[in-house]
Amino acid sequence: MKKILVPTDFSKHAEYALKVAAQIAKKDNSEIVLLHMLELPTTGNDAITSSHEIPELMLFKNAAIAKLDSQMNAPYLSEIKVSKVIQFELAFDGIMNNGKSSNADLIVMGSHGASGFQEMFIGSNTEKVVRNSEVPVLVIKREEDDFSAEKFVFASDFSDEILKPFQNVVNFANKFNSHIYLLNINTPNNFKSTKVAQKAMDEFTAKFKINNFSTHIYNDINVEKGILHFAKDIDADIIGMSTHGRKGLSHFFNGSISEDLVNHAKRPVITFKI
Repeated sequence: MKKILVPTDFSKHAEYALKVAAQIAKKDNSEIVLLHMLELPTTGNDAITSSHEIPELMLFKNAAIAKLDSQMNAPYLSEIKVSKVIQFELAFDGIMNNGKSSNADLIVMGSHGASGFQEMFIGSNTEKVVRNSEVPVLVIKREEDDFSAEKFVFASDFSDEILKPFQNVVNFANKFNSHIYLLNINTPNNFKSTKVAQKAMDEFTAKFKINNFSTHIYNDINVEKGILHFAKDIDADIIGMSTHGRKGLSHFFNGSISEDLVNHAKRPVITFKI
């Protein structure tokens, strides 16, 4: 893992993410790219208005540079190579573009979650990044003074479409010396017998070299609740899932379990794009 992209809006949750990224960087000798986006004002786009806005934009940019420089001098970033990027761009677009241009291997983001109409109609930049990012996204919800992935729950239906992203799951787990709890959630609407579910998981895992894992079948009323309840039962350190990257009406009506977990899980969540 060579580069870790950490978007920041200077909130406490963004700092939680940066502290976790620092722990990972020290473990893996990685570089951190600290990214702050300055979204352009939309009050006017004529030449006169724009010229009047330039001094204000530079003031915001200089203030952001000062904040980033101060953050880069934090003790927890000592002995880590850290570079900063400040751009005038929409937050989501900037994160996605910089993830590609910097060849990031991992994006680490903070999130306080959302609820109700905000979650349904607005969402968050974190959710959109989770949905669209080609590289794994690690979402941090609270301060993690000693980040660990020792107990790593990975929930899936273990179908063939998961084969490609699952190699990234294995690589992540092996790097962090994780025990992977491979989890299949049985729900009333999609029930499989234990024999059928176990056979599918055994055939799936036989295709990979996993250092340390166990398989589990868990019954609950829906997939999200099953994952959260199982993670709580074993006191998991981190939850992992693959995401389909649904867009448009398909995303609105079908939803995304990964995004629901990003919103509702208290534990770190890492997603891998199918």
